[in-house]
Order: sequence, then C-alpha cells, then structure tokens
Amino acid sequence: MVGFPLLLVPLAVYNIIAFLMPGVSFTDPLIRLTLLSGEQWQITLSDMLLAAGVLLLLLEVIKGARPGAKYLTDHLLSLIVFGAAAAEFVLWPKFGNSTYCLLTLLALVDFISGIALRTRRRAVVAPAAPAPVSKSQPAAVETPRSAPAVAPAPPRPEPAPVVTPAPAAPVPPATSVAESVLLDQSAPKPTVNSPDLQPGRQPPSDTPQR
Repeated sequence: MVGFPLLLVPLAVYNIIAFLMPGVSFTDPLIRLTLLSGEQWQITLSDMLLAAGVLLLLLEVIKGARPGAKYLTDHLLSLIVFGAAAAEFVLWPKFGNSTYCLLTLLALVDFISGIALRTRRRAVVAPAAPAPVSKSQPAAVETPRSAPAVAPAPPRPEPAPVVTPAPAAPVPPATSVAESVLLDQSAPKPTVNSPDLQPGRQPPSDTPQR
C-alpha cells in the first residue's frame, strides 16, 4: 500500500451507501454509549466515517514522512482523490452535506501535507554549498601540535669488556714438514777429493824415514 491513498476508503464507503443503500441514513444513531457522567453518547454513521478519515489521514502523513517513499505516486493519487470528492460534493445532491464536505477537506489536507513534507525533506537533505575562498585572504596555516613530553629511559649498564686471547703461533702443516724432509734426503752430499783419504793409500806419517 505504498501508493494507495487511504482516504479513498471512507469516500468509497460513502459512495456505496449513497448509491446502493438509499434507505440508510447518515444521521441515525447506530451506537449509544453511556459515559461516566450519565450522558448517553449517540454515534452516527457520519461520525464513524469522519473518525475513520482522521485516523487514515494520520497514517497517510506517517507514510509520506518515511524515507524512500514514492512521493510522485502518492501526491498524484491524493490529488485525484481530492478532485473527485470535490466534484461529487458540488455536482451530486446526495453528497451536498457537512459529512462529505469534511471528508473532502481531509483529502485536501492529505495532498497539502505531502507537498509540505517533500519540500521539507529537500531542504534537509540538500548539502550546504561550500563557501568560496577569496584569493586576497591567505590560507590558514595549521600550527603543528607539540608532541607530548616523553620521560627519558633509564641508562643501561655497560657490558664488561671482553678480553680476546693473543693468537697462537701458526703451526706448519704436516705436508710442508714431510716435503722439507724429502728434499733434505734427496739433496746430493758433497764428496771430499783428498788424496790422503782415497782407498788403498795410507796416510803419511809425521815421523821422518831413516
């Protein structure tokens, strides 16, 4: 019932009674209620139609105020209902009474309230245009905010100095030692060419011969 005009219900009921039930009177009391004061309240058919029209008008206003409503459809149907009710009130003799006049007035209020709600919603939803900034005025420079003071951290204990031992003397590898030994053995030994030490000869003695 998004686009259905609710005020069409009491107007349709009035038309049904006026055309199909000509013997029914709108002014005869249908219900009699006794109030606390002792007075009897007589409720007629016209009173019930007007009360229903007021309640349905309240629902129409709530329906038009909700977000996402079909404004164009609601306004168009409300205008059609008001125009038809006003034409019947003026042209047909069965509708020329106060009851139908008040129902037509409720249809007019429904149409005007929908227009007012739509205008109000446009004024609220429309974003405000930004103010132009003149070239003569310098742009405001934002001053940097001072950072909050931070408490200094406690000093850390200095580590004890690490004493590195002196490097040991390099040990020659086993291969170099073996090569040096082989070279010493393969080297030729010098021979002594002394005639005194040749084999088969005796060394001269220091004593003179006789």
